[in-house]
Amino acid sequence: MNFESPSHSPDLWALASIFNWTMSYRRDSDIFVPYGYLYALPAPRPFVLPRKTRLVAWVISNWNEEHARVRYYRQLKEHVAIDVYGARGLALPEGGVVETVSAYKFYLAFENSQHTDYITEKLWRNAFAASAVPIVLGPDRANYERFIPPDSFIHVDDFPSPQLLAIYLKFLDKNKANYRKYFTWRKKYEVHITSFWDEHFCKVCEAVRTAGNQIKTVQNLASWFES
Repeated sequence: MNFESPSHSPDLWALASIFNWTMSYRRDSDIFVPYGYLYALPAPRPFVLPRKTRLVAWVISNWNEEHARVRYYRQLKEHVAIDVYGARGLALPEGGVVETVSAYKFYLAFENSQHTDYITEKLWRNAFAASAVPIVLGPDRANYERFIPPDSFIHVDDFPSPQLLAIYLKFLDKNKANYRKYFTWRKKYEVHITSFWDEHFCKVCEAVRTAGNQIKTVQNLASWFES
């Protein structure tokens, strides 16, 4: 079981032919447990957007100048104001991440490393649960679209430069109708944030019952997980 990215999972080569099954955020795991997911509502319903008084927020605890997300942030902040909370910024109010971010129109859902299916609570909780439009930096757009609607997020790769992204954010800030289009999907879907660890235990029990006497061994854990 592993919910860290390959960049933070050293020495996997030493774990060949040890495990029978894998459980992770990877969709091709034997037991797939994402950080969150969308589920369809039984019927469409109105969505009420919280009052937005601020533009862009970012919550970060692990600040590393070598990370792509920090490098991109430094370029983006030259063109648009960003309120940073956590390690190098403001202290989070008592209400926590979701309540704080809900006042913002956009949230930087920047992953600490970029890998297949590695889409964490930064999207599901910090952005979606707070009703902020996520600006994502992680796997490519096609990977995100396997899990969420294409009009529910902004990918940094959609723009040739951070400056052009900033211009677009300022445009949406002044154009309410265009901004609200990023919430159209909310009428049909609800966000589920995975609960650690009870859901994982239940998934394992279900898998064991379903598998019966099937035998399997993961021959090369590193080559799969790092792909």
